[in-house]
Amino acid sequence: MASAILPSLRLRPNFSAVASSSSSSSAGEVKHRPAVILPGLGNNSGDYKKLEVTLGEYGVPSVVAAVSRLDWFRNAAGLVDPAYWRGTLRPRPVLDWYLNRIDDAVREANVLAQGQGLSLIGHSAGGWLARVYMEEYGNSDISLLLTLGTPHLPPPRGQSGVIDQTRGLLYYVEDHCAKAVYTPELRYVCIAGRYIRGAPLVDNADADVDSDVTVGIDSGEAISELSISSNKKNDSSVSSGPSFRARFIGQGYKQVCGRADVWGDGVVPEVSAHLEGALNVSFDGVYHSPVGSDDETRPWYGSPLIVKDWIHHLLE
Repeated sequence: MASAILPSLRLRPNFSAVASSSSSSSAGEVKHRPAVILPGLGNNSGDYKKLEVTLGEYGVPSVVAAVSRLDWFRNAAGLVDPAYWRGTLRPRPVLDWYLNRIDDAVREANVLAQGQGLSLIGHSAGGWLARVYMEEYGNSDISLLLTLGTPHLPPPRGQSGVIDQTRGLLYYVEDHCAKAVYTPELRYVCIAGRYIRGAPLVDNADADVDSDVTVGIDSGEAISELSISSNKKNDSSVSSGPSFRARFIGQGYKQVCGRADVWGDGVVPEVSAHLEGALNVSFDGVYHSPVGSDDETRPWYGSPLIVKDWIHHLLE
């Protein structure tokens, strides 16, 4: 289905208005459709407690899938699967434990929804695991999939120095999960961060890449990026040459998208966090994880300052 072309916008939130914006949104106690929050790799449910509170201030009840840090060691079961070593690993059965946690959270949220439908908020790996869940369990209850810093795209095949860290999982998602859409029935919104630009270990190893990319859909039309500047101190136009940190982070970016000299949230490159067919959004100055973030100096996707610029997707 063809989708209308959306305008490209660039906004600068009013920092002084953040507190009043959140508090005023809770007035009237209007309840919107519930959200299910899906933790990212290595995170636990407690990392999203503040995000739960923030969503509640906007009248959005939420349920966080029950995940502990130790749970992630369950993924080690994939090591005994020959597909792991061939790089052709499938999500099931190795990730059944996480899919079951999603299903438990969805059932709980459906009690709150009372027929309204649900929003899924997938952070990092939680975003592509949400896509697997929707493929395996169905999406009839889901109106919105909103992903925060999710590495949706697999790395390029056969590139020297690049190893697929998911051992084939993202190739499976790309080949077997439904493509992103932005329709009245189901909307995909993919949010990326531009916290730091990576750099190659050796200068000029990558060509210069620093432009906003228009993301096409099957019909040949395009859904434009909505690029929002949320931290003036992280001005992408200022550069004093690659630091060791930029080179180190660049190597992480390269393992995800095949390039080091790109913008990202410190873990996931911007280009990997967007999907063809979705509404794709980029925020300047936004860090990847709630762990190690600071709402004032290093906000992550779930910091109140940032949430206020994407919360409308959950209220529509």
